[in-house]
Amino acid sequence: MEVVFLLWCLALTCLLEYSSGQLLVDLSRNFETSFFNTTIPDVRQFRKEYDFIVVGAGSAGCVVANRLSEVANFSVLLLEAGDQETFLSDVPLTAAVTQMTRYNWGYKSDPTENACQGLKGGVCNWPKGKGVGGTSLINYMLYTRGYKADYDRWAELGNTGWSYEDVLPYFKKSERIGIPELRNSSFHGRDGPLDVQYSRYRTKLMKGFLKAGIELGYNITDVNGEHGIGFSRVQATIRDGRRCSTGKAFIQPVMHRKNLHISLKSWVTKILIDPETKKVQGVEFVKNKKRFSVKAKKEVILSSGSIGSPQLLMLSGVGPKEDLEKLNITVLHDSKVGYNLQDHVTLNGLTFLVNETLTLNDAKLLNFQKIFEYVAQRSGPYTLPGGAEAFAFIKTPNSTFPDDLPNMEIVMGAGGISGDSMGSIRDMLGIPDAFYEKVFRSIANKEAFGMVPVLLKPKSRGRVVIKSRNPFKWPSLQPNYMDHPDDVVAMLEGIQYVLDIGKSKSLKRYGSRLHDTPFLGCENEKYGSENYYKCCLRRYGSSLQHQSGTCKMGPDSDKDAVVDPELKVYGVQGLRVADTSITPEIPAGHTNAVAIMIGEKVSDMIKSSW
Repeated sequence: MEVVFLLWCLALTCLLEYSSGQLLVDLSRNFETSFFNTTIPDVRQFRKEYDFIVVGAGSAGCVVANRLSEVANFSVLLLEAGDQETFLSDVPLTAAVTQMTRYNWGYKSDPTENACQGLKGGVCNWPKGKGVGGTSLINYMLYTRGYKADYDRWAELGNTGWSYEDVLPYFKKSERIGIPELRNSSFHGRDGPLDVQYSRYRTKLMKGFLKAGIELGYNITDVNGEHGIGFSRVQATIRDGRRCSTGKAFIQPVMHRKNLHISLKSWVTKILIDPETKKVQGVEFVKNKKRFSVKAKKEVILSSGSIGSPQLLMLSGVGPKEDLEKLNITVLHDSKVGYNLQDHVTLNGLTFLVNETLTLNDAKLLNFQKIFEYVAQRSGPYTLPGGAEAFAFIKTPNSTFPDDLPNMEIVMGAGGISGDSMGSIRDMLGIPDAFYEKVFRSIANKEAFGMVPVLLKPKSRGRVVIKSRNPFKWPSLQPNYMDHPDDVVAMLEGIQYVLDIGKSKSLKRYGSRLHDTPFLGCENEKYGSENYYKCCLRRYGSSLQHQSGTCKMGPDSDKDAVVDPELKVYGVQGLRVADTSITPEIPAGHTNAVAIMIGEKVSDMIKSSW
């Protein structure tokens, strides 16, 4: 929080020193228009009954509330435990800082055998958004959808209506592509509310990374186009240099609809279900230390994410019988809620030094000129989404997935952890200060950049397990990262691929070389050996924060399914789940786009039902 405050104080100082009086007036007016005039009205007097109650104003919930309230005869109540966003979350580059604010639920996983052991407390940080926009308020804004084979696999598992051909129109429906060369693509939308753009800044290193892909036999592609495997510049949910959350895209434009009520700081504690008929009656929630019960005439749509949605189902009597009975929760339907947890695993800290002035670090960024460039023009390095410039979607040598489905992503950043001298990225990841001091302090102000391997198609599965009847206590979060040996093999191959990119001619021209100080706790392994990198994964392997799958979608023949292909909860009437917890298998892409698509698709399903 202190870093954000310092950033904006510097920006204000810069404006006072360098801008004309009229420019300062114009900027102040723009600020007021962009923030104060978009204050979301917080309802305080509730109707006794709404047609639809949407629980959670996250990436999917905002979409559902928008689309259902398009029907004038529908009354919609959107309940959000957090608050509305402010300018503090707007700056794309400072995503890691935003994750240290009140907009983050602050979840931490349980200890896990094969990852996170060297991080603070021996656990993984799991940032999840708390506010209108959900995790789209605090994420790195990268917009990728997954691949045709991902969704055709969903359909193959019995989920009728979820093939790639079925879901592509919903990706396009949300999107307003702001990349000129993609505007005529049949794979992109032009008229949706969600802006997808390039950053207004790029380095020479990004060009070198893309050229390295060509050296290694890949094409430069549109990651969301027909042939997504390859190397590409980052597409991100950015609007004119600012974060474009789902709150901005889907709620602010419609927040004054008379049939849409939005209630902030409203913590839902239970879904109310008639024990005899198994029909949903409404929800119970706490706001301003008062408890409310509101009825749903038609449906409740649960959009609380892959942790919140299974927890609420279990608190309400829908979940594994054995777990609920231990807590004396009345079992209304025995279901595999909380199982099938999947996530994208990553390894941070692979850092490369270069000889030229090409990269970013904290010392360079706290600079009047760069801050002024962002505040006055919404351009420059502060428009980089979390610092990410480009990525590659590739297949590793031992992948058993279809030819058109990557199992590994490589994200290239304009800087590295070495440049995080103020500690925001370290705090976000849970990297101990001792690790930074030993491994990176000596190169803190040197030119360096990072590449991060990401396991896209994990075979390991975790669980979310309820451990208390108290809705204000976290469930047990069991990631089980890299339990399956194939995941370890894939990550080792991903690391090797990062090293190969770093040694490519295109990057070698800048003097690219791996910073070879051993990771803390792995000094006893031969540097660069398989055992060394297994140690790195065990101690510092972590999460890209794409937890999914805990309310699995499947046909009624699938005994592990929690919801059917229309996202209706099995065993209960009038209740659906709409977020990434429904994914039967995690797509090979960043899950924010997937959540938005799910919100679009379920909205049409609901409209068709009523």
